[in-house]
Amino acid sequence: MSGGTDLGVQRLHVGKRLSEAAIAGGTVYLAGQVPENEPDADIEGQTREVLGHIDRLLGETGSSKQHLLSVQIYLKDISEIGRMNEVWDAWVAPGQAPPRATVQAALADPRWRIEVVVVARQEGA
Repeated sequence: MSGGTDLGVQRLHVGKRLSEAAIAGGTVYLAGQVPENEPDADIEGQTREVLGHIDRLLGETGSSKQHLLSVQIYLKDISEIGRMNEVWDAWVAPGQAPPRATVQAALADPRWRIEVVVVARQEGA
């Protein structure tokens, strides 16, 4: 893990504008995860990449997808929800689907089709 600790908050991958993750009181907060490596991929490819980022960050914070508390999914085009859900359904831990909201939104990079924000608990917390 990298980043600073202040007032009981640990931040990971701290940049000028945002941290990729923060941990406080056994709860993990991830910044919106976007398709950085494959920004021109279709919704399935972008969803797989974003979920991979989430897996990696949760692992770094001592958590996993089995410990998701809530998820917010932002789609550039809500008509792609079915195709995104196919990838999501294969990824989410069976019996552990978190509370989730999915909305259409204008994303910061016009190539991005998806952005996902996650809150999870650390294992053992």
